[in-house]
Amino acid sequence: MSGTVTLSIIMPVLDEAAGIEAALQALAPYRKRGVEVIVVDGGSRDATAALARPLADYVIMAPRGRSLQMNAGAAAARGDALLFLHADTNLPENADRLILDGLARSGRGWGRFDVRFDGGGLLAMTAVMMNTRSRLTGIATGDQAMFAARAAFEAAGGFPPIALMEDVALSAHLKRISRPLCLTARATTSARRWQRHGVLRTILLMWKLRLGYYFGADPVRLAQTYGYAER
Repeated sequence: MSGTVTLSIIMPVLDEAAGIEAALQALAPYRKRGVEVIVVDGGSRDATAALARPLADYVIMAPRGRSLQMNAGAAAARGDALLFLHADTNLPENADRLILDGLARSGRGWGRFDVRFDGGGLLAMTAVMMNTRSRLTGIATGDQAMFAARAAFEAAGGFPPIALMEDVALSAHLKRISRPLCLTARATTSARRWQRHGVLRTILLMWKLRLGYYFGADPVRLAQTYGYAER
């Protein structure tokens, strides 16, 4: 890429060969408008990196762990604003313009989108509760496609290098800079984990993990309970 980059999209990935091409093809309109797309691979054992290279501006390697991968992507990014996007989350239309216009208009340093799941039923109510809780607490999650002005992200110290709850921890630091810009446009995230493990069971697990983190539990142990870290 050449020219001025105003927004960089940073996508941490691990063994996402089955869906990485579709995820990045969805970002093609943003790249045409000058948005930078950086894929950060945490040591995939499949063809994720190879499949991503033709569809991203950069594919870089980093130690495994979302916080470490997203920090590496932020360090490599050239954008004035940074958007952290999970591989199984799709952005709403014109997300780049919503972010840049919203940050400029509001004077806030960071924010997130409302979220919805690609499954219906109880998941629709779950998304409403997530969005409402986020507005009340000022805490965002990765599924909500968090974004931040580079200056705010750096002032907050980036993502803490912890195994889980890095999004919650960063939100707490960013709140000291400004309240989040809560955009009502909805990012659509995969319901695969919720459906595989059961919606009610997953809701209870999420609350257990959040309470554990709030009361000082080791993020590594929480990640193991979640199934995200190797035991």
